[in-house]
Amino acid sequence: QVQLVESGGGSVQAGGSLRLSCAASGVTRYNYYIGWFRQAPGKERQGVAAINTSSRTTYYADSVKGRFTISQDNAKNTLYLNSLKPEDTAMYYCAAGPLWIASPLLSDEYTYWGQGTQVTVSS
Repeated sequence: QVQLVESGGGSVQAGGSLRLSCAASGVTRYNYYIGWFRQAPGKERQGVAAINTSSRTTYYADSVKGRFTISQDNAKNTLYLNSLKPEDTAMYYCAAGPLWIASPLLSDEYTYWGQGTQVTVSS
């Protein structure tokens, strides 16, 4: 059974940094996508970043390119958030899905989800 557990959220001032982690269990090593998504109150869930753990190809939403970095090392999944802005405030979720995902930043493509971790950025 696949389980995903996020950690590392918190409150920072604009311009600050955070590191989010997603511990995955029950997945075949290097045989899935990991995606990071966020959802702010009253808004739709948005794809932030994704990584194909087999090819190591990464994908980013335009709004976070150059600021966020997704990585995976020995099944330890990390999202580095730099130069944070107040509009980055949201609940952040990691998700796992199969390698045949067509659109890695679409939440509908993913099967397994973590419980989320809150990121709050103050101005």
